[in-house]
Amino acid sequence: MNRVVITGMGVVTALGQELETFWGNLTNGKSGVSMIENFDVSEYPTRIAAEIKDFDIEQYVDRKEARRMDRFVQFAVAGSLNALKDAKLDVKVDTDPERVGVSVGSGIGGLSTWEEQHRTLLEKGPKRVSPFFIPMMIANMASGQVSMITGAKGPNSTAVTACATGTHSIGDSFKMIQRGDADVMICGGAEATITPIGVAGFCALRAMSTRNDEPHKASRPFDVDRDGFVMGEGAGVLILESLEHAQKRGARIYAEVIGYGMSGDAYHMTDPDPDGAARCMAKAIKDAGIAPDAVDYINAHGTSTPVGDKSETTAIKKALGEHAFKVAVSSTKSMTGHLLGAAGGVEAVICGLTIANGKIAPTINIDNQDPECDLDYVPNTARDAKVNIAMSNSFGFGGHNATIIMKRFEA
Repeated sequence: MNRVVITGMGVVTALGQELETFWGNLTNGKSGVSMIENFDVSEYPTRIAAEIKDFDIEQYVDRKEARRMDRFVQFAVAGSLNALKDAKLDVKVDTDPERVGVSVGSGIGGLSTWEEQHRTLLEKGPKRVSPFFIPMMIANMASGQVSMITGAKGPNSTAVTACATGTHSIGDSFKMIQRGDADVMICGGAEATITPIGVAGFCALRAMSTRNDEPHKASRPFDVDRDGFVMGEGAGVLILESLEHAQKRGARIYAEVIGYGMSGDAYHMTDPDPDGAARCMAKAIKDAGIAPDAVDYINAHGTSTPVGDKSETTAIKKALGEHAFKVAVSSTKSMTGHLLGAAGGVEAVICGLTIANGKIAPTINIDNQDPECDLDYVPNTARDAKVNIAMSNSFGFGGHNATIIMKRFEA
């Protein structure tokens, strides 16, 4: 089987749209959460989110092309082009386009387009609905547009597994390269659900924090006073390559992907089951061919919900045994917010940067750690550490679980 390495990374987040800015804000414990400005939230229980205020798609594509993309697709395109630039890879020039694939998923897809066109239907009638409504809204258009813009003609697919989407996309891409179906994969997740109906829907679930007076303190995974997640938006994209392909073109290597696990809870639509998450981590560890005590760092799913954080803590203990109390665990959602289908993409980027830079980003806002969440969550301050092996967890509504493992690259 082919070895698979990470050679490029791109992000579009409320903490930054360039890797250096993003990483600096993250390791300095800066929150990207603020008041929602894109629409009137005065009647909403939750009025905060990690909203991207300064995104300009015209830095990447022309205005006419951009108007035919939902915001989540725009994020996917920007993140992918940023990642390719970071990898110093031009698909059409530096490699065989038929050996380059795309898997950039979305948990929900074009929610803002759906809202706008439904409003048009009600106010102006069916003849005024845009012919671009369907192709703008469907979740697979992130991968579709990325492939059209970059020229990637290899495997092209889209995972839609709620908050596990980004990690499934990366794990599936890892396996495609490992078995020889592609030399390069552009993979990750994109999401743009900070919209009137998106926020209203999650408010109705009572899943989001209502700490509106202190937005920067609202996302507080593993803290006893956590009251729900904070929604984020954006994209996180990796460039994965076979080691042979990367070395042939002299690419810089951030880390090597070595394991992927997935499982289903078969339990509840929205509440997690720690057994499912534990099995997922165990499968990834087995796939990586390592012992549980080899894991140095876990980027937790850690959404800041009362049930979810406790469940993941239990799952980590089941998967890692006594080593669970020795491994560093952090939830960077405390700063980025929860990017839903894009979360796994952004958090895989964080794991790659953690290994490359020897620093672990903190979990901020742990003022009073929940006694039932009793692991080392790197509270409030970043930590210098040599991380050889990092694990990233993502768990989605419907009981979808995904875990990837990467390690420090050694030739």
